[in-house]
Amino acid sequence: MDVNQRIMNRLADELSVRTAQVAATVALLDEGATVPFIARYRKEVTGALDDVQLRLLDERLRYLRELEERRVAVIAAIDEQGKLSPELSASLSAADTKQRLEDLYRPFKKKRRTKAQIAREAGLEPLADALLGNPDLDPESEAQSYLRAADGDTPAIDDAKAALDGAKQILMERFAEDPELIGQLRERLWQEGELSSRVLDGKAEEGAKFADYFEHDEKLAKAPSHRALAMFRGRNEGVLSLAIRLPGEDDAPIHPAQVAIAKQIGITLAAPSATRRAGDRPEDSPGKRWLTEVVRWTWRVKLYTALETELLGRLREQAELTAIEVFAANLKDLLLAAPAGPRVTLALDPGLRTGCKVAVVDATGQFLANTTIYPHAPQNRWRESLAELVRLAQQHGVELIAVGNGTASRESDKLAGELVKALAPGQRVSKVMVSEAGASVYSASEYASREMPDLDVTVRGAVSIGRRLQDPLAELVKIEPKSIGVGQYQHDVSQLQLSKSLEAVIEDCVNAVGVDLNTASSALLSRVAGLSSTLADNIVAERNQRGAFKSRKALLDVSRLGPKTFEQCAGFLRVTNGANPLDASAVHPEAYPLVERIATQSKRDVKGLIGDSAALKALAPADFADDRFGVPTVTDILAELDKPGRDPRPEFKAAEFREGVETLKDLELGMVLEGTVTNVTHFGAFVDVGVHQDGLVHISALANRFVEDPRSVVKAGDITSVKVMSVDIPRKRIGLSMRLDDQPDTDTGADAASDKPAVRSRRSQQGSNKSSSKGAQNAPESMGALGAALLKARGDK
Repeated sequence: MDVNQRIMNRLADELSVRTAQVAATVALLDEGATVPFIARYRKEVTGALDDVQLRLLDERLRYLRELEERRVAVIAAIDEQGKLSPELSASLSAADTKQRLEDLYRPFKKKRRTKAQIAREAGLEPLADALLGNPDLDPESEAQSYLRAADGDTPAIDDAKAALDGAKQILMERFAEDPELIGQLRERLWQEGELSSRVLDGKAEEGAKFADYFEHDEKLAKAPSHRALAMFRGRNEGVLSLAIRLPGEDDAPIHPAQVAIAKQIGITLAAPSATRRAGDRPEDSPGKRWLTEVVRWTWRVKLYTALETELLGRLREQAELTAIEVFAANLKDLLLAAPAGPRVTLALDPGLRTGCKVAVVDATGQFLANTTIYPHAPQNRWRESLAELVRLAQQHGVELIAVGNGTASRESDKLAGELVKALAPGQRVSKVMVSEAGASVYSASEYASREMPDLDVTVRGAVSIGRRLQDPLAELVKIEPKSIGVGQYQHDVSQLQLSKSLEAVIEDCVNAVGVDLNTASSALLSRVAGLSSTLADNIVAERNQRGAFKSRKALLDVSRLGPKTFEQCAGFLRVTNGANPLDASAVHPEAYPLVERIATQSKRDVKGLIGDSAALKALAPADFADDRFGVPTVTDILAELDKPGRDPRPEFKAAEFREGVETLKDLELGMVLEGTVTNVTHFGAFVDVGVHQDGLVHISALANRFVEDPRSVVKAGDITSVKVMSVDIPRKRIGLSMRLDDQPDTDTGADAASDKPAVRSRRSQQGSNKSSSKGAQNAPESMGALGAALLKARGDK
């Protein structure tokens, strides 16, 4: 079986699909096809694999190809040394992970001159073999025949101790390079080992935020992502020490790992002198005691530190993968949040001393006007500010008011409420609180300066707030995802892996919704399948120079946009009111002839067929399937013709914050409030109830049933009702429950002691959370399906 076929077979097994599906998908990926394009327009080829399966396949394909490349290099390196036996060759060929391959290669790696190599050169390997083979030999006596004077580069062996030290180094290196032994110990430490966290001397006060981990032990393999990352952060900040220990190792007369080493190499360890009692058994031979010392040093010097470092790395990788998955899931929910739609919007970026920045944007998000008002302390120009807002709203026909949720947001929300009442009854206006997360980052970015070169940074921020209410997806793609604040320890994870994962989420979301070719920004266009930032800029330049695109086909006139790119991107771009009505739908241009055939057989034109539900539902997809377009594609096309350009996002609605509840001091135990879910983690969900601090609904309070994954109950952007269970004003913590029958604990001291699920401020939940509450520590944890599949498929456990 050739290498390529082996990869295809393995991918098919891992994904539980047919090998033919995998081979066809790999061919498309190798040709440069994007995941969104393959998922939507090549269902017949792939057997209808979805985007999650395709991304997992793509990830695993890269891993397996790297594994095969490394396998070839390792086999060649060992063969060059003349040490490639048939048995070793078979083991190398069967190695199914990079880790297993490196374990097998370890004894043959070129390395710096070691003490064991020096001992071999001195002729001490026969002594090591003899003592290993016969524990009854006396080491001191056997070593006498190996004493010698220095000879050229060969050092002298002056006494038995030097000879035995050399033999010990040889055996230690041999044992530590045994791939089977390493594999057994690694898995035993992972499955049975405990992660032990301790505070360093003198660091308790400085590292108080890590107090939950000052004396903390838990199963290594089951440590939840947020706790593992908190401990790693504590270690990185010089507060905590981390170690991996086997249960009972302190009480055992011989360390369990040393027992395992002895069993693997086939020797019996000498009983520790402290445990030997007169009459129990004959005293162990000097040879057995010497071998026992070799085993002890092998574990302590050669194996423990290396395996601990490796397994802590594995734990970090697993924790990072879970954290990245949490971030990606929250980002997807946020990007696919309901848009308020193309309505003229007045945006308020609240402030106190510096005033509130006001911007008005038209229905397409284009800037119309701006001003700064000072309704709050210290100037308190409330009436003047209201009058200015009324003027702007009437002048531009404002339909929406977007109020940023930062400092003075509730005060500004009250002003917006008075604005709504002050406008004429015929001018229906709605006010909505909007998350400001990332707005300041965007407003100071290079992209924002190119998009709005004549506006001040603060005004750009207000414009962004208004636009993200109109269309969250179109605006948030301009902001670095890490700045949006829906992650869990995002600054502690691999930034490369995080970026790659979030880019994939953005790409999937943008292409699931579709993009208006004539209104989209270059930032949004660059996320369309097949389009780079350069091509997106070229499209905008073409649009600015020649006017709106009349058809999708006109894309081929854009500089550097060829047929292959057109194939990838065309189906995701929309041209409304164009010459061809299909250009406003998700039907790919390659399928236009098929639609015309369907229309002809239905005895109507294409325009008349679009939206005619009765006629479309009467058609059988199989009647129009052919060699190029199978039943799945025809089914998709008929559904798209029924509701062309439909938006998969939900209908827009906003939370209504309770009047008079604006700060922590306004909260009362037992209050039921409406709020917006801002972030979902593995230990619960954060909810904005309009008091500048997001409360935590602990995983145990999400529902009247056991909840394994909080996202099965809530998603970022959801509107939900919560009950106030605890309020800790000094620490700015709010405990909430979605089980509205729950009764709050009136003992405020209990919450202060952090015995129960607590909360975080918005700042802490936006990636700066240092550690979880004790209640969160006891939360059931599980990796998401994709993360678990990736770890399982990698085979690196």
